[in-house]
Amino acid sequence: MTTVTTHSVEYPADGLTMISHLALPAGTGRRPAVLIGPEGTGLNDFQRRRADALAELGYVALAFDINGGRWFTDIEEMLAHALPLLAAPDRMREIGHAALDVLRAEPRTDPDRIAAVGYGTGGAIALELGRDGVDLRAIGTINALTTGRPGEAARIRCPVWAGVGSEDPIMPAAQRDAFAAEMQEAGVDWRLVVYGGAQHAFHHPPVDQAVRPGVGHHPLHAQRAWRDIVELLADCLPVTE
Repeated sequence: MTTVTTHSVEYPADGLTMISHLALPAGTGRRPAVLIGPEGTGLNDFQRRRADALAELGYVALAFDINGGRWFTDIEEMLAHALPLLAAPDRMREIGHAALDVLRAEPRTDPDRIAAVGYGTGGAIALELGRDGVDLRAIGTINALTTGRPGEAARIRCPVWAGVGSEDPIMPAAQRDAFAAEMQEAGVDWRLVVYGGAQHAFHHPPVDQAVRPGVGHHPLHAQRAWRDIVELLADCLPVTE
């Protein structure tokens, strides 16, 4: 197994002290890098392990915080924090840019070869970085088919891959159609994969907290979605010595 080095990184964003997780691949040279954004509940070991897995593949990976080190176990409390954030593109961009600055400042990062991957709120942040014109090599989102302000999707400069469950009540067919129309009108190189029978947050293993209707883990599609993300990165951001 490839040796991976990890440590926490603290920095200010959105009026909070963010505590993100940086994973470095073996070696000393510069490598392509990936931002990993969490769902609205916050950064936990699931995204940290995703960062470690990408480091195993040779990427510098930063699983970034959005809640100032908090993991919301109460769904209503999480929604009270996440919904205003999702309605504020400039706040999402601030959080994304702060994490991006940390990733770019890492000596192992090739600053010209960075992708952004996100789940839920973290995926919305990845999309907003694209709409802000950030030079990314790829954007990958799961459960995040958020649309942006009119015309700003035309500033996306890289392929966009999005995955969603067919039974996701938070991202229903109408939202899928709106997202597809925005990407198509903007001339983005985009793909949307609908995983049959999957609900919202299908990618995330079960956790000890109350679950809302329409939210549930789908182990098979979770594995497929991860493979799709890895393939996106291999295609748009290959690791080379």
